Amino acid sequence: MMRKALLWASTNPFLAERLPRMGFVKRATSRFMPGESLEEALAEAEIMSVKGIGTLVTLLGENLSSIEDADAVLDQYLGVLRDVTKRGLDAEISIKLTQLGLDFGPEIAQEGLRRLAEATSSIVWIDMESSDYVDVTLDIFRNVKLTHSNLGLCLQSYLRRTGNDLENLLPLDPSIRLVKGAYKEPREVAYARKSEVDKHYLRLSHILLNARLNGAAARPVIATHDTRMIESVNRIADELGVQREDYEFAMLYGIERTEQDRLARSGHVVRVLICYGSSWFPWYMRRLAERPANVWFVAKQLFR
Repeated sequence: MMRKALLWASTNPFLAERLPRMGFVKRATSRFMPGESLEEALAEAEIMSVKGIGTLVTLLGENLSSIEDADAVLDQYLGVLRDVTKRGLDAEISIKLTQLGLDFGPEIAQEGLRRLAEATSSIVWIDMESSDYVDVTLDIFRNVKLTHSNLGLCLQSYLRRTGNDLENLLPLDPSIRLVKGAYKEPREVAYARKSEVDKHYLRLSHILLNARLNGAAARPVIATHDTRMIESVNRIADELGVQREDYEFAMLYGIERTEQDRLARSGHVVRVLICYGSSWFPWYMRRLAERPANVWFVAKQLFR
């Protein structure tokens, strides 16, 4: 019930308009993002680098109102890449194709993605959005990867189709960041029970790790904060004989910080997703829906 309420809130325009203006709500987001500005995000990335932890930087926001907005987002990300290079950071970017104008035509988003891939030698990650966007996202990924190898794609284990999607993508030797998923989807599209999502997640992880073991050059990235899932993935890797440096863990800023540090100290590759920007409300609600126990943490922040 709590998860459904949070996912409903993530799509409510009235709440997205009103709540972020309130100071006590902004304070509650501090666990998940260091601030709204790029400077705050990159400053945190520098701190992470001292601990041997890489970062992913993403500008929050999804569906836009104009092509001009998409051009502005593209310029913003090109600036991020320049700043990352200038500072010498182990930081990559992760983008949503709707931020690049997908709703105004796939060719617009595809051209924006191509320009980003050309602007860096590091991986440009494509976030997967709701199920309505999966097919076009896969098409754009395939098209741009024909000429630019430095692309990575996020896949969601709660979608029933993802196993087939991954098998079809494997011949491209893709870098995949595997997440559970947090959009509101009908039962015929997505698994409803956590046990089903977790089972699918481990099956997909096994496929990715096995591909790596058999010569794939691309990176399997295991994006989860569930320590039991982390243990299970490490056990699969050990059983297959996959070395720690051959796969990564990705986690959100501020969640399971102790686990992030532990994994990095034990020789695992760890990368933390740092978000910035003012359009954080829908994303924030989905993060709470992924882990409803975080609601208690937020409540303490509100009444502190």
